[in-house]
Amino acid sequence: MGDPAPIVTTAPAGLRLRRAGEDDLPFLAEVYASTRREEVAKLPWSEEEKETFLRWQFDSQHRHYREYYPDCEFLVVERGGEDGPSEPIGRIYVDRWKDQIRLVDVALLPEHRGRGLGGALLRELLAEGEARDLPVTIHVEYNNPALRLYRRLGFRHVDSNGIYYLMRREPGRAQSADAGRS
Repeated sequence: MGDPAPIVTTAPAGLRLRRAGEDDLPFLAEVYASTRREEVAKLPWSEEEKETFLRWQFDSQHRHYREYYPDCEFLVVERGGEDGPSEPIGRIYVDRWKDQIRLVDVALLPEHRGRGLGGALLRELLAEGEARDLPVTIHVEYNNPALRLYRRLGFRHVDSNGIYYLMRREPGRAQSADAGRS
C-alpha cells in the first residue's frame, strides 16, 4: 500500500489526501462498515456477529480492489492539517485507464456526509477528466443515496451489472451539469 509515486488526485480546499497504508486498514474498515450498518442492522444477528460480518466484507472488498485495480490510488481523505492536526474522514480510490478515469470507491464517515465534501472531491476528479478529455466512471448500487449527487454532477447510467449501475460522466458536460447549482 505504500506506493512512493506522487499522488495524482487533487483535493479541494480544506481537505487533504494521502496514500493509505497498512496502518490505515482499521480506519478504512470502519469507513466501509459505516456505509453498510443500516443494511446489516435488519439482520437477526448479535452486534458482534454483525461487526464480524462487516469486517469480513471489507477484507473481501479490499482484496478484490487490490487484485483488480493494481494501479489504483488508494487514498485517505483528511480534514484539516494546514496549521493543526488532520483528521481522517473518508476514503477515495481512483484508477486511471487509457480511456477513462475510474472512481473505484468514495466514502466519508457519516458525520462528514451531506456537507458538500463528497461533491467537492468529485468536482476535482471531474476537472481532471475535463483537462485530460476523459470520461469519469463509477459503479454504484442502484439504491445508493449518492446517485442523486452523481446525476446532479452529470453522470449518466450507461450499463447495469446485477445491483450495480455503471455511471459515466463525459468530458464537456461541466457547464450543463452544474447549471442548476447556485
